[in-house]
Amino acid sequence: MAYAALSSLMHTLQQLLQPNQRLVCGSCIPQQHIESTYQSLSALQVFLEEATKEAKDIETRKSLEKRIRDVVYKVEYRVDSRLRSVIVADCGDDRERACKAFNEELQEVEKEVDSLKKEVIQIEFNKHGSKSAELATTSSSSRRYAIEQYTVVGMEDDFINILDRLTAQTHDLTVISVVGMGGIGKTTLARKAYDDSSIRYRFDTHAWVTVSENYNERQVLLDVIISISRDRTDESYETMSTDQLAEIVYKGLKGRRFLIIIDDLWSTEAWDQMQRLFPNDNNKSRILLTTRLNYVADYASPDFPPHSMSFLSLDDSWNLFTEMLFKEDLCPLLLQKIGKHIIQQCRGLPLSIVVIAGILGKMDPTHDNWKKIEENLNSFFGFPEDMEINVSKLIRLWIAEQFIKARSYRRLEEVAEEYLQDLIDRSLILAGKRRANGRMRTCKIHDLLRQLCIIEAHNENVVHAMNANVPMFSEAINDQRRVIVPFDIKEKHVYPTTHSSVLTSMTRTFIFTKYSDLDFTERFCSIVSQFKLLKVLDVYNVRCDFSCVIPKLIHLRYVAANIDEAPSLAKLWNLQSIILRNFASKDLHLPQEIWTMSEIRHLDIRWSIHMPNPLAAESHNSIEEQPLFLNNLQTLVLCSSPYLVEILRRTPYLNKLTVLDESRHSDCPAILDPLSLLQELETLTIEADLGSDPMILSRDIFPPNLKQLKLSYTTLQWEDMVVLANLPNLEVLKAYSAFEGTYWRLNEDVVFQKLKYLRLQYGSLERWEATNDNFPMLEQLLLYGFRKLEEIPQSIGEIMILKLIQIERCSAAAVTSAKKIQQEQESWGNYGLQVRII
Repeated sequence: MAYAALSSLMHTLQQLLQPNQRLVCGSCIPQQHIESTYQSLSALQVFLEEATKEAKDIETRKSLEKRIRDVVYKVEYRVDSRLRSVIVADCGDDRERACKAFNEELQEVEKEVDSLKKEVIQIEFNKHGSKSAELATTSSSSRRYAIEQYTVVGMEDDFINILDRLTAQTHDLTVISVVGMGGIGKTTLARKAYDDSSIRYRFDTHAWVTVSENYNERQVLLDVIISISRDRTDESYETMSTDQLAEIVYKGLKGRRFLIIIDDLWSTEAWDQMQRLFPNDNNKSRILLTTRLNYVADYASPDFPPHSMSFLSLDDSWNLFTEMLFKEDLCPLLLQKIGKHIIQQCRGLPLSIVVIAGILGKMDPTHDNWKKIEENLNSFFGFPEDMEINVSKLIRLWIAEQFIKARSYRRLEEVAEEYLQDLIDRSLILAGKRRANGRMRTCKIHDLLRQLCIIEAHNENVVHAMNANVPMFSEAINDQRRVIVPFDIKEKHVYPTTHSSVLTSMTRTFIFTKYSDLDFTERFCSIVSQFKLLKVLDVYNVRCDFSCVIPKLIHLRYVAANIDEAPSLAKLWNLQSIILRNFASKDLHLPQEIWTMSEIRHLDIRWSIHMPNPLAAESHNSIEEQPLFLNNLQTLVLCSSPYLVEILRRTPYLNKLTVLDESRHSDCPAILDPLSLLQELETLTIEADLGSDPMILSRDIFPPNLKQLKLSYTTLQWEDMVVLANLPNLEVLKAYSAFEGTYWRLNEDVVFQKLKYLRLQYGSLERWEATNDNFPMLEQLLLYGFRKLEEIPQSIGEIMILKLIQIERCSAAAVTSAKKIQQEQESWGNYGLQVRII
């Protein structure tokens, strides 16, 4: 974490060097001291980058990294503290004294950082002076091995056995248990069966739920509901009881032939609660469950013996290992002996083999590197966790923590995605759900990496996860850099206010991961506000008004919170991500100073929170007489307003935009009017009010780079699709009650050139005339809620790359035509088209 600490401090200094810094007067900034300190920190950063590439002297490097980290943490604390004093001081004597103290502090910091740099340079000189070059007896140091997706090496017989059980002719609801130790491949086997095209076609409804050791009945019910009812989200069920959710699941499965995967079941009690959800209609429905416990497998499936997973043989283990590392090449002779010894220690456990291969794949294939792994095998073995992590949120937090190094002409978000993909290539992070465009929506972390992170975090004092048995805001978090609260906080978890003096300002990140509805909000907010140097505050799951807390935390880069009033942002000079939810029953308007916050990258202010008029902000801007632009803003979620044109004119580099037309005010401009200003926009979501006036489309409205478009309640006519077909880069189109009319005819000259994904939900459409030439690149067609549709155009099936037609809650005629399309394609030898009827 030394590198991240350096990046964080360098970012602060870099901001102070920016011209027209609005919160710190130029006369109080000793630029020569800042520039000198910044250069020394840059040198240390380069050292760390180079040091991580070297495999030798790991212990020496770690010791030196710790030395750098400790010094930088202390320096950052002093700089942030003095800087805070300057920013919060009123004009006059207090301000002058604060500036003087800041100047003196920077001079001392300059000396300490320079001394640290010289110390590191001397150590490096001594090391390299006597260092002998290692003879590379295999491939060059620049070579890297690509790690392929985990294959089912050595499990072919297991897979055939499971397929036979799933397709057996018995009509009764059958439970098939797969049992074996963690990491042996149960989930991989279940996933391969679940994704098999012949299995998908055999069942009407499919659902995958992960139970894990701590069974959460409500979450399991929600997972099943979302799988079988794709028109609703978790938010629709927040107020329902568990029994109501269970009834929805039962009714949703009743009469359907379903396949349910229950992954990682740990107890018979959990099974007792779950099995009541599944009706037995004697229609060949199946439940496939995985568990580490034999007695659970026997209990859940008493009439059929469980399928026991066995360890891989040494030959299969070696084949899996070399296939991942070397693809079709042979393992170098020099590495075969040590490689087989490493694999032998994996004892046939597939996950261990995958993880070790992932680690070795990013190292130079030298005997010394493999020897270090061999000597530390015990610290590498572990099992996967199941929590899905939102990729967008993860990336925003990485950026706020300064974990992402900027690259020329690349958005930080793009660089962060590459970092994540690199972790996936190492087999340490698993890709989770995908978006319609194929990009990652969620990811999962191997327990291996989680355990390593926990150990490293403890050793490096990086993050502290609170324990529900230890009161919060106590000595337990004194001097902790990052604090995470993974449980629903109650008043008993908090020390009385008189103990709050133990708090220090070392904490930079404070995150809640569980929902909490507090009845001691005032005291809680008061305590949180004492973390005066916080840079990340995520209390979005805490139902508490933080509008008075936010203005006090002037170093914030990331804030996600509920508010009752619009918070003052005047002194928050460094905010990058703002995610606010209106906790009140009234409209809230952000203050005008948001238009001077040039660092903002992500702004999400739905729930009747409104942006101020930028023209008014410009008229009150005392710094310079020119338009105010948010040139770093990448994603924006906001309600429509009378100022929408001016808002979007001043956010020219938006990549994603969501406009919610909640107000329906007569003075609001048409939502579509200003979109042509956004030349960089790739993703657009428009959610109009139910019953809104029809939108008017023209050829020049949408920006040319638009790739994804989602429309809701826009009251368009099917003829308007001609305009959307003219978008040259459109790949994904989702329409929810967006089009009206009973007839949709596409002429032969209407071509969606790049459209891959088309999802249409609800409407009165009866006749649809189109050909395969209208959608030459379509891969997925999803129709939902078209009760009167007479037929899906038969020539749609002739689209060569079409993979899926999904029909849900549509007319019987639409279902019949979809099946007819599939039958026709199969008669021509095309078995790649899947038709899914829900």
